[in-house]
Amino acid sequence: MPTYDYRCEKCGNTFEVFQPITANKLTACPRCRGKLKRLVGSGSGIIFKGSGFYATDHRSKSYREAEKKDKEGAAPKTEPGTKKTLAPDKKAEAKS
Repeated sequence: MPTYDYRCEKCGNTFEVFQPITANKLTACPRCRGKLKRLVGSGSGIIFKGSGFYATDHRSKSYREAEKKDKEGAAPKTEPGTKKTLAPDKKAEAKS
């Protein structure tokens, strides 16, 4: 059910009411019986329930299978300790 905001034109009372969309809007203030004006509401917030939502939740089956294969084949291509780095002074010599 949506939330509707109302403000009384006579006493200034502002309040919210949960009403079905098909219900008629209120006309009399519950405090002073003055004329009510329905305000433009900010809407409702989004409520997430469950374990969560991820960008890949609605991907196609073929995309998920390809992603899984990529992750399984992502082993390091070099053996640990085989990367050679140049010392800072040797970098300059290598360029010239």
